Amino acid sequence: MLIKTRGIIFKALKYSETSLILDIYTEEKGLRKYIISGVRNKRSKVKTGLLQAGTLVDMVAYFRDNKPMNRIKEIKAAQIYESIPFDLMKGTISLFMVELAQKTIKEEEGNRDLFNFLFNRFATLDKLTQINPNYHLYFMLDLTRYLGFYPGGAWSLETPWLNMRDGKFVKEEPLHQYALSRDLSEKVGLLMKKEAVKMARIDRQKIVQKLIDYYRIHVENFNGLNTHEILREVLEG
Repeated sequence: MLIKTRGIIFKALKYSETSLILDIYTEEKGLRKYIISGVRNKRSKVKTGLLQAGTLVDMVAYFRDNKPMNRIKEIKAAQIYESIPFDLMKGTISLFMVELAQKTIKEEEGNRDLFNFLFNRFATLDKLTQINPNYHLYFMLDLTRYLGFYPGGAWSLETPWLNMRDGKFVKEEPLHQYALSRDLSEKVGLLMKKEAVKMARIDRQKIVQKLIDYYRIHVENFNGLNTHEILREVLEG
């Protein structure tokens, strides 16, 4: 059958002389593999520049649920990026978001709430005229809500520690290593409230690393990220 759906490209791999295999997270069918033929040909109407990680697409595909890979019939940009491909910081944040999504989302079924969250975050990033240096931190925290381990409770003087193992703010300092300091816990609490948080670069780096650890605890086979080191270099530059 044919399906028509929006999608977010997670990964593109060369296949044969003119084809690509794409990992696409779709609104209708979740994360699936698709093959598109002839796009690495000069006469192709679909340019390979469209088929990059993080691109938002509208697509029509031949689909059978029991097939490991389906074929794309038509594909076009759902939103043509005006700045992400040309802005180093936005481009790096986009790659960071793609890598995190790719390593945590495995479901082969539609999840419109999760899809809309991702779609809107990429679309918003492209439209921003000024980038909040904490944009990726908000993304990391908000994604946990859809993955099922958003921190419980809230930071307060009564619950000043974030227990990452249990996924909640607690009254007493945990005796294990999977906890944030009071200071970092407070900053995470403010980020969760969507409040403007001024923090030193070193604190931002620590929170990124701690949130990566948080994902390791709660996502099976999550082995960390590579793009956060590149993002750190760009943000500090």
